[in-house]
Amino acid sequence: MTYPIVSKALKNSGIQPNLNDYDTVFKNFRWQQAADGISLPAEADSINIAAIALDRHQQSAKKDQVALRFLSKDPTALPEDITYLGLWQRANQFANVMTSLGLQKGDRVFCLCGRTPDLYMAIMGTLKAGCVFSPLFSAFGPEPIRARMEIGNATAIVTTTRLYKKKLADWITELPSLRYVLLLDSPEDPELTTDQVLSLQPLLADSSAKFNTVKTQPEDMALLHFTSGTTGKPKGAIHVHQAVLAHYMTAAFALDLHPQDIYWCTADPGWVTGTSYGIIAPLCHGVTLVIDEADFDAERWYRILQDQAVTVWYTAPTAIRMLMKYGRELADQHDLSSLRFLASVGEPLNPEAVIWGMETLGLPFHDNWWQTETGGIMIANYASMDIKPGSMGRPVPGIEAAIAERTENGGMRLINDPDETGELVLKAGWPSMFRGYLHEDERYRKAFIDGWYFTGDLARKDDGGYFWFIGRADDVIKSSGHLIGPFEVESVLMEHPGVAEAGVIGIPDEVGGEVVKAFVGLKPGYTASDALAKDILGLARKRLGSAVAPKSLAFSDNLPKTRSGKIMRRLLKARELGLPEGDTSTLEGSGQ
Repeated sequence: MTYPIVSKALKNSGIQPNLNDYDTVFKNFRWQQAADGISLPAEADSINIAAIALDRHQQSAKKDQVALRFLSKDPTALPEDITYLGLWQRANQFANVMTSLGLQKGDRVFCLCGRTPDLYMAIMGTLKAGCVFSPLFSAFGPEPIRARMEIGNATAIVTTTRLYKKKLADWITELPSLRYVLLLDSPEDPELTTDQVLSLQPLLADSSAKFNTVKTQPEDMALLHFTSGTTGKPKGAIHVHQAVLAHYMTAAFALDLHPQDIYWCTADPGWVTGTSYGIIAPLCHGVTLVIDEADFDAERWYRILQDQAVTVWYTAPTAIRMLMKYGRELADQHDLSSLRFLASVGEPLNPEAVIWGMETLGLPFHDNWWQTETGGIMIANYASMDIKPGSMGRPVPGIEAAIAERTENGGMRLINDPDETGELVLKAGWPSMFRGYLHEDERYRKAFIDGWYFTGDLARKDDGGYFWFIGRADDVIKSSGHLIGPFEVESVLMEHPGVAEAGVIGIPDEVGGEVVKAFVGLKPGYTASDALAKDILGLARKRLGSAVAPKSLAFSDNLPKTRSGKIMRRLLKARELGLPEGDTSTLEGSGQ
C-alpha cells in the first residue's frame, strides 16, 4: 500500500515553524548559529550544559516561569510547579553537596530514580559541579546496575531508600570506586546511614542556594549513556558539554520548540531521550516541562494532554500503538485542541500511526531517527515539510547523512543511486557525536571509516532526499536471495484491523536460507485463532508477495521490548531458536 503524502499539516496556531525553509537553512547552516541561539560567544573559553540550561535564564524574566510541572502518581496530589529560579536554587544546593563531599570535576555520578523533580535537580547539580552524569533505569535489576556502575567507575549514586534496599544494598560496598550513596527521601536514620550511605535531605538543607558553575571545556565529558549490544556487556557512550549545541538546535528544528510551549516528553529518564530531550533541550529553550510520575495509562495520558494544555508532545511508537488500541472514542472524550506538534522516536514509526494521528488527533506524528551514540536527533520530519508516512525524514541542518557499503579492503563506498539499500552513515563532527565507548577504544575506532560513522542501520534514500529505515544490519532477513527489512513486513501486518503490534524474524530454512516468521499482538476484541492467522498472512502475501511475506505466524500477548519501546527482534529469534539471549538488561520489565 502506498500512503498519501501528508502535506505540511500545520495547525493554525499563529506560530511559524523554526525551520520554515528547509533547503535554504540546510545549505547555509553552521553550528555557530546554535551557539548564537544560546548567547555563547564564538571566543568563549568554556561551556557547561547546566549554565546554558539554567544559569542564563536567571538574568531575565524567564526565571519566574514554571520550568517543571510535576504530576504525582498519587491521584489526590495537586500538580507541583517549580520555576526556573527554584530549579536553579535546588541544583546549586546539590552542586554544593557534591563539592562538600569532595567530588571533583570528572567524577561520575549515577542516578537511579523515577520521574520526579529530584532527577532534574541531580542532573543539573551534577553538571554544575563539573561531574559526569549517568542515568539508570529505575526498573533495572541489581546485575545491570552493578555492571554499568563498574564500567563507569561510579563515584556516587543518587537513589531512593526503596531502590537502595531492593537493588543496591547487597553489593554496593564491593564497588571499589564508589564513595557515596545519597538517599533522596531518607531522613537521618542511624540504622540506614553510614559514612558511605548518606541522607541527602539534611545535606541539601545546610547548603547554599548559590553556586558558581564549574568551568568545563567543550570536550570535557558531561554525560555517560549506556547502550546494549546484541551480546556481551553494555557499552558506555561518552558525550561532552559541547553536545548542548545539538540538543538546543535539534529541539528547535525537529521538535519545533518555542519558549511559550508546554512540552511533554514521555521518555523514561533512564534512556538517552529522557535526558537529551526530556531535560536538557527543553530547559535550554525555556519551556515548561510536564513530568508524569505514573506509568502509561491511556485515559490518564489523554487527561494530561487536555488538563495541562500540552502544545508539543514527544513520545514513542509503542505508546502510540497502545493508544491506537483504544480507537478514536477515548480521544474524542478529551479536548486536545492545545496540541500543535507531535513527534515520535524509539523505533521506526509505522505509516498507520501517522495517518491515525491525522484522523484522531487532527495532527500527524513526525517521526525522527537517532541513536544513543549520536546524542541527538539526526534525521527528522519537520513542521513545515510534507510527511511521507513511514519515512525517517531528512537530515537535520548541520548533519551530513548518506547511504554506504563497506568494501572488502576495509574501506567504504557511498551509494548515490536512489532507493538502493545500504548502511546509514553520518559524516563525523557534529557536537553531540559520542567521543568514545568507555574503556573500549578499539570498538569505537571500528565504528568509523574514512571519517564516516557507520550506524549499523540499513536504510535507503529516495530521490526527494527522504531516508527510509530498513532494519538493523543484523536484523535483515536473507531469503532466497532477497534482503527483507523486518520493518516493511511489520508495517503491512499492522494494516490488519486486529493487529496492535508485530515483530518479524528470519528462521533457518534448508531451501531459502531463511524464511520470515511473524509474531503478532492483537487489539482488544480479537481472539487468536487459525482462521485469524490465515487472514493476517493472506493480507501480507497480497501486499508483499510470497517471496517477502511471512511463512508462519505466532500470536503473543507480550512481545519483548526495551523500555524505550523497541521490539527486541534478536530476543524473539534467540527464544525461537534456543540461542543465548545476550544482554537483556534494557528489556521492558527486567529487574522488577
